[in-house]
Amino acid sequence: MLEIRALASHYGRVQALHGVSLSIQARETVALVGANGAGKTTLLNTISGVHRASAGAVFFDGADITFMPAHRRVRLGIAQVPEGRQVFTVLSVEDNLRLGAYVSSHAVAARGIERVFAMFPVLKERRDSPAGTLSGGQQQMLAIGRALMAAPRLLLLDEPSMGLAPVVAAEIFAAIAALKRSGTTMLVVEQNAHAALAVADRGCVLETGRIVHDGPANALRYKDELRRAYLAA
Repeated sequence: MLEIRALASHYGRVQALHGVSLSIQARETVALVGANGAGKTTLLNTISGVHRASAGAVFFDGADITFMPAHRRVRLGIAQVPEGRQVFTVLSVEDNLRLGAYVSSHAVAARGIERVFAMFPVLKERRDSPAGTLSGGQQQMLAIGRALMAAPRLLLLDEPSMGLAPVVAAEIFAAIAALKRSGTTMLVVEQNAHAALAVADRGCVLETGRIVHDGPANALRYKDELRRAYLAA
């Protein structure tokens, strides 16, 4: 579904990605782990079109989307849950969700809202509340729900458990596991590497803008030398 070839990305003169190559199959969940500053968010932003590639190529279903605008990538089926949630705090929960469905008809949007409410019942209870009054965990649920409103074929999640209490983070990862069971293809960036690898099929390690490991998630979780090198365990 997704193929990245020798991708490079810069911020001015600073190079954040150095020839990254990565492929993701349909219905696969890939966990991308690495230290802060390794380039994980830059990679997601370059895939979604929020940040422009400097070199290399990004293919989605065989089509070259390297320089395609972000809004067109959403229409193709790529949606991103950004780091820090970034919900519209003055708008209601339901209006936040509807903004995520701007590429859909009213009927499709209505079905999408019911799907999100079924996944996160607390959002249904707070549907008329300003998003800014939600807890951090509820805002993360809303951010995921907003991305799902676009009916994505590829879901990019950037630090979904960041800043959340362990019990709330567990709810978020349970939702990610449910999405995996439903067949959603996902690329998950997460500091809680053990939790991310527990729901992933593959684990990739990004180190100073380069992929240094790509293999089965369980190998990264349980091989001693890999745990010590990359998971601080």
